[in-house]
Parts: sequence; C-alpha cells; structure tokens
Amino acid sequence: MVIKKTLQRGLKNGLLTTWELALIMVPIYLIMTVLSHTPVLRWIGRVCRPLMELMGLPGEAAMGVVLGNLLNLYAAIGAVTPLSLDHSQVTVFALFLLLSHSLVVETAVCKKTGITAWPFVFFRLGLGLILAIGLYHYLAFFSVK
Repeated sequence: MVIKKTLQRGLKNGLLTTWELALIMVPIYLIMTVLSHTPVLRWIGRVCRPLMELMGLPGEAAMGVVLGNLLNLYAAIGAVTPLSLDHSQVTVFALFLLLSHSLVVETAVCKKTGITAWPFVFFRLGLGLILAIGLYHYLAFFSVK
C-alpha cells in the first residue's frame, strides 16, 4: 500500500514538473525556430563576434551558444556543425557549453529546489567564459602551426 501511494505521488509530482518545464521550453523553442528564419540570429552573430573571438570562435558560433544555453546541447551541435570548426574551436565551444548549457531548464530545476536562480546562471556563464578563453589561449600557445 505504501509503495503504491509513493509511486502515485512520484508520478503526480513528475508530471507536474514536466508540465512546468514544458511551459518554459516549448515557447522558447518556438521563438528560436521563428528567429532562425529571420535576420535576428545573424545580427546576434555580428553583435557577439567580439566575445566569440575572445574564445577563438567565429561570430556565427554565437547562434550555437544561444541555442545551447536556451535549449540544449543537440541544438547547439546542429547550429555549429555547418561552420566547420577546427579541433581547438570545437573543444573550446564544448567546454563553454559544458558549463552553461540548458540554462532555462536547469534554472527552473534550481527554482524547484529552492536555489536562487540568477547567481547560478551568472556563475555558470562567467565560469564557462573564463575557462573557454583560458583554454583557447592555452591551445593557441602550445599549438604547432
């Protein structure tokens, strides 16, 4: 009897959490899909070019960073695959998104656990940026060209 009630409560809580996450993810996914058919994402690439260049990435990689941070890693991979990044660039890109991916979903999860979300988001973005810039310079310093 206890197991049945526990499973029912767990299923109810799981479905409620899934619903709450879907309310956040689905609209953002739709917005990003619409924006991908407009010049907005290219504009983001131009605006973000100086920041991307700090990490040794082309400005167009900003679209992958935005998609990776707002949606998931699969969207980011799909966005940067056509860019033909070299091994160092892929490594830097992967390190950055390792620390800052899926911010929307993980922020919602943080809120559910009682953690204040904004410091968590800034910490992940900041640390990702610092480590990605450091890795880019490390790889550039030790690369044989």
